[in-house]
Amino acid sequence: MIEHSARKNRILASLSPDSLERVLSLGEPYELSLRELVYEPGVHVSHVHFPLTAVISIITVSEGRGVEVATVGNEGMAGLPVFLGGQSMPARAIAQVPGKSIRLSAAGLEDAVNGDIGLRLMLGKYTQALLTQISQSAACNRLHDVESRCARWLLMTDDRVDGNEFVITHEFLAQMLGVRRASVSNAAGVLQKRGLIRYSRGRVSVTNREGLEDVSCVCYDITRSEYDRLLSPAMIA
Repeated sequence: MIEHSARKNRILASLSPDSLERVLSLGEPYELSLRELVYEPGVHVSHVHFPLTAVISIITVSEGRGVEVATVGNEGMAGLPVFLGGQSMPARAIAQVPGKSIRLSAAGLEDAVNGDIGLRLMLGKYTQALLTQISQSAACNRLHDVESRCARWLLMTDDRVDGNEFVITHEFLAQMLGVRRASVSNAAGVLQKRGLIRYSRGRVSVTNREGLEDVSCVCYDITRSEYDRLLSPAMIA
C-alpha cells in the first residue's frame, strides 16, 4: 500500500522496485500540516520530503519580507541542499498545501543515494528542472502582470494537489507573488467573474482550466514542459 502511494511522486515512481523499497525502508509516511516549517534559512536541513499530495513553497526572505521562488509538489523533493552537499540554504520552506509526503532524514537520503545511480540521476535532473522554475519565476515576477502571474500560480498548484480544490488565502497568495493583498484580490476577482476559478472562504477550485491557461503567461508552459522533458521515462532511461 505504501509503495503504491509513493509512486504518486514522479521521482519515486521512476525508481526500480528494489530502489523504491530501499528508499521507503529508510523513510516514513508523513502528513504535512498547513504552514508547517520544512526548513529554515541557514539551518542544516534535517529531513527531506517527497510530496505525494502536499505542496511546499520555497521562500526567499529579505529585509523581513518573503517571496516565493519555487514550489515543490509530487514531481519532486524538498531538501535539495542535502543531495547537493550544501546542507542548508538562505531560504525557508513551508507547506503551502497540507497533505502527505514520504519523509527521510538527511542521513537516510545520503544512504539511499549512495550506490543508487538511478536515484542520483533522477535527483540531478529534478535539480535542473527546479532551476528552470526558479529562473522563470524571477523573470515572471519582473515582466508579467498580477493577473497572469496569479493564473500561473493557481495552475501550478492545481497540478500538484490531490483533488480539484485547495486552501489558499489572499494574504498568503500575495506573499507568494510578492504583491499587495489588494492586487491579488482584484486579480482573483477577475478570474472568478470570467468563470475560470471558484473562490470561497479560502478555498479555490479551477473550473475552466483551458481558459485559465489562456490567461496565464508563457512561464507556466515553459516550466511544465521542462519538468515533463526531464522527468519523462524516456529521458530517465
